[in-house]
Amino acid sequence: MSRLWLLALALLPLWGAAAETADAWQALREGRALLLMRHAMAPGTGDPANFRLGQCETQRNLNAQGRAEARRWGELLASQGIERPRLLSSRWCRALDTASGMQLGPVQPLAALDSFFGRPEDGAEQTAELIRSINALPAGEPLVLVSHQVNITALTGIFPASGEGLILPLPLRPQVRPLARVPAP
Repeated sequence: MSRLWLLALALLPLWGAAAETADAWQALREGRALLLMRHAMAPGTGDPANFRLGQCETQRNLNAQGRAEARRWGELLASQGIERPRLLSSRWCRALDTASGMQLGPVQPLAALDSFFGRPEDGAEQTAELIRSINALPAGEPLVLVSHQVNITALTGIFPASGEGLILPLPLRPQVRPLARVPAP
């Protein structure tokens, strides 16, 4: 076999992955999929003991890297033709700041996206509520969700990095397999 053939065979899986990713972005643009992402970089784990919803000074917050990641997510989405998605976010400040930092429009808080890290016993019911809430939304517009590692893992079995996104097919289902994984830009 010629070297060119060997090179082509070696690159074949990459071409397939690129086509799958392009199909995933197209499904997101058409509202046949959604982007579920973990909030951008907010150093630490869990929440401080004095955590209060609505009081950002009591929470882990985005650092400079996280704010830059949020901005780059907005740029990436816009470059993919997703300029005015419906943005839903956990009510935690680091998630809200990630969503608003994309600068793609208003952000709607959704309690079903809130972290249950400190209350793992609530995970199954909250995940079921998220699925019900998302599947009840009108179809057809791009949808971006910002949540937390524990929520994404409960839904997909995947442990995402900070700022990582998963393009998931709609309707949403338990243990859904992503159409594509998108690293933090």
